[in-house]
Amino acid sequence: MNTKEVSLRAMEPEDLDLLYRIENDMELWSVGNTNVPYSRYALHDYIANASGDIYADKQLRLMIESRGAETVGIVDIVDFNPQHLRAEIGIVIQRTHRSQGYAHAALDQLINYCQRILHLHQIYAVVDSDNQGSVSLFESMGFGRTAELREWLYDGKNYHTAVMMQRFL
Repeated sequence: MNTKEVSLRAMEPEDLDLLYRIENDMELWSVGNTNVPYSRYALHDYIANASGDIYADKQLRLMIESRGAETVGIVDIVDFNPQHLRAEIGIVIQRTHRSQGYAHAALDQLINYCQRILHLHQIYAVVDSDNQGSVSLFESMGFGRTAELREWLYDGKNYHTAVMMQRFL
């Protein structure tokens, strides 16, 4: 595998166009919880008003930058639960940068952050079981399949089974 060097950083106003493309990519809607388009105004407002405090927002979105300072994707921590010390994570890499090691490098840093800074006990991801690339990525990062969620994801035509993948830190 081609291991890339990446950095994770807070969102900036300059990320609006990329965020707009990713949030409005209908192909991604079937693998997440979004199924409506977002306006530029709504996303601009989100960037401007995100506190960056995971304890207040119960989520954190970070941009993935390559060594050359090109933004290649986004990682999310959502459903953060400080009582039970767990959170769901997600990742999107732009199509042109997929299968190049960016996701692995970004998840490695995100896992380190969850463990050393947030002191989480566990992180998890819900992945379409047909998405072998994502399943393999999470397995390579020490996640195990702990549940099958039948007909969990709907793409507008068909239901898809998802797998819950957990990693204990």
